[in-house]
Amino acid sequence: MEYAALEKSALFSGIPAKELRQALEAVPYHIRRYDKGEILFHLMEDADRIGILLEGSVQAQKPFPNGSQVNVSVRRPGEIIGAAAAFSGGQKYPCDIVALAPSTILLLRKEDVLLLLQKDVRMMHHLMSELATAAYMLQQRVELLSYSGIAQKAACFLLMQARQSGKSVIRIPGSVSNWAMVMNVSRSSLHRELRKLEAAGIL
Repeated sequence: MEYAALEKSALFSGIPAKELRQALEAVPYHIRRYDKGEILFHLMEDADRIGILLEGSVQAQKPFPNGSQVNVSVRRPGEIIGAAAAFSGGQKYPCDIVALAPSTILLLRKEDVLLLLQKDVRMMHHLMSELATAAYMLQQRVELLSYSGIAQKAACFLLMQARQSGKSVIRIPGSVSNWAMVMNVSRSSLHRELRKLEAAGIL
């Protein structure tokens, strides 16, 4: 176990490796590797586990009966997976969590997470902050998906990022492909709309 890497995770941020090792030695955990395209958590599966992404990237995908799908969010190393579902009233995962690349996950049972939180208020603060951030991001996501046109979605995303950062120059999330995934549109369609906005002098 590379405890130094876990020090930078959302749940264990700021907790020295020595303390982190002692805490995790007191509870059972599993480290599992997933191949690209493999599902970590299944839609409507009992949400009894919480994951911390150590390597790779995963995406929450919401499938619908008509065959369509909404790409909800992408998680990267250090981020928590499944916490909102595990502590919700329904205790079911609302989406499939799919590996976008070969990924390594540290898995903890909900009961063991609660034991860790009882022993260290810092972890409790981190988890509450993560859940609050997830709720806020979901609200923004709903607003983003409410727009029908790709140009409108792109403008909404850029304005949201500008408000959060206070800057007029906005970095796209990793690549145009990732940005398209966030907005649930094709890369080619987004690229085409961005060219039109640039030609019009808007971007």
